[in-house]
Amino acid sequence: MNTLIRLSVLCIFVAAISSCSNRAQSGAGLGAAGGAIIGQAIGRNTGATLIGAAVGTMVGYIVGNEMDKYDSQQLGQVYERGISGQTTTWRNPDNGYTHSVTPQAAVRTESGVCRTAEIDSIIDGRRETTLATACRDEYGRWELQ
Repeated sequence: MNTLIRLSVLCIFVAAISSCSNRAQSGAGLGAAGGAIIGQAIGRNTGATLIGAAVGTMVGYIVGNEMDKYDSQQLGQVYERGISGQTTTWRNPDNGYTHSVTPQAAVRTESGVCRTAEIDSIIDGRRETTLATACRDEYGRWELQ
C-alpha cells in the first residue's frame, strides 16, 4: 500500500474519532493528517511527511482552540452575568453552531459558589441539551465541573 493511501486512511480515522474530543484536539488531528498529505505530496519522503504533520498539528490546534475560546467566553458571561431563568443565545461565527443557555440561581456548596445552567445547542442540525454546573475557582473564574 503506498504512502498516500495510508495517509488517506489515517485522515478518515482521525475524522471519525474527532467527534470524541474538543475542537482544539479535533483541529490538531485533522491538521496533522492534512499536513502529512501535503508534506508527502511536496517532498515525497518521510521527512517531508513528518514536517507537514507537525506544522498541520500546530495550525489545526490553534484554529480549533480559538473556536473553543469563543463559546467558553460566551458561556462564562452567562454564568457571571446571566439572570436566573432567562435564556441567552449566541451563534458561533466560526462554525455556525447555536447555543442557548438558561442559568439557575447560584448556590453555595462544598466546592464554593456554583451555578447550574441548561445548555441547548444545535450542532450540525442536531439538538443537544445538557445540564452543566460551574463553580468559582480560587481566582473567581467560573470553572465547569
